[in-house]
Amino acid sequence: MAKHTVLSSGAKLWRSLACAKSELRLDLTLACGQSFRWRETAEGHWTGVIGGRVWTLTQTDDTLWYHIYQSLDRQGETSGWEKGAGVSLQLENKSDNRFKEAVKKEEEEPVAVTPVHQDTKEDEEMLRDYFQLNVKLGDLYKEWGAADHHFKHIADIFTGIRMLRQDPTECLFSFICTSNNHISRIQGMVERLCQSLGAPLGQLDQTSYHNFPSLSALADTSVEARLRDLGFGYRARFLQQNAKQILVTHGIQWLEGLRSAPYLQARDALRTLPGVSTKVADCVCLMSLDKAEAVPIDTHVWQIAKRDYNYGSGNGQKTITGELHRDIGDFFRQLWGPYAGWAQSVLFCADLKKFRNLKEMLHMKRPKKKENDEEELTVAGKKRKIKKEKIDSVKNIKVKAGHHKKAKKSA
Repeated sequence: MAKHTVLSSGAKLWRSLACAKSELRLDLTLACGQSFRWRETAEGHWTGVIGGRVWTLTQTDDTLWYHIYQSLDRQGETSGWEKGAGVSLQLENKSDNRFKEAVKKEEEEPVAVTPVHQDTKEDEEMLRDYFQLNVKLGDLYKEWGAADHHFKHIADIFTGIRMLRQDPTECLFSFICTSNNHISRIQGMVERLCQSLGAPLGQLDQTSYHNFPSLSALADTSVEARLRDLGFGYRARFLQQNAKQILVTHGIQWLEGLRSAPYLQARDALRTLPGVSTKVADCVCLMSLDKAEAVPIDTHVWQIAKRDYNYGSGNGQKTITGELHRDIGDFFRQLWGPYAGWAQSVLFCADLKKFRNLKEMLHMKRPKKKENDEEELTVAGKKRKIKKEKIDSVKNIKVKAGHHKKAKKSA
């Protein structure tokens, strides 16, 4: 059975590209709730799926290393269900024919499976695109830090957090699963979704890897019941309905086409889908549709705005309305500029419980400064006390001398 590879097993198995940790930190970027399919399979080694292939990534101080598994042993042939060929066509509404045509068209599209060979340059470009390495993160951190003292303090520890450029279909349907949920549970749901409906890519150390499901597989009428059995609850209906609506109403290229639309237009288009909130739409805009100014607002980000920026504190508002979402987003866009969504992700990451050890480093820096300040105050206080004692001493001497002179005159 194939095993997860590690860099220590031999650099010849790996390819690399220059990338400093200040520009990308895998441990923070891949585990902060942007994507839910990456796992740390060995210390500092992260394995996941990009472009229908399984990758393991790791890094040294100035180099990003990557290994692509080119020929994993398949555990059985892909079933008709996973290819979308088993889609039930017994629909009862007037959109039957359009739905059939949309499914047929999608099935005719090339299916991303593990290839025998891929050009090295294309692999590198795919990785650069996924991590948006054309964006100079260090320069952005400097700009944000100059505009925002609180960000500058956080950024000293939480460096290298980038926005991923994910596949729009995977991003949208993953974030539908985030409603009233937490990261570890979302990861489990997305994994079950891929195992149930996605094309298998092979196994490594008894871990099965699958491609993300196609729209036609997600649109099947039996998907809702199947996903409810897998613990998706009410989200199962939204997943199936969205896939069907996209295929019937818009076509399979619609989501990618939103990359060229203005931010607000793209967000409003996503909001027409069942169960897609403004927050989810903003996440999809930011993490897959090239809208760097999108700032997703949830209760967590709202708390950051109130606690760290004194935004709207004391107004008594208890729910995030559309107006509040817009106003907080505008506040951060004005503060951080056109890449406000990227800056927000740094603060969001810094507030996660899983990175508590890094937060403690921040707190350790603060007390030290406070102790230094107190020490300086103590020294200054002692100097003032000594100075005062000297002044009082001089005054006493003068007073005594004056009394002495008066006594002489009297005598």
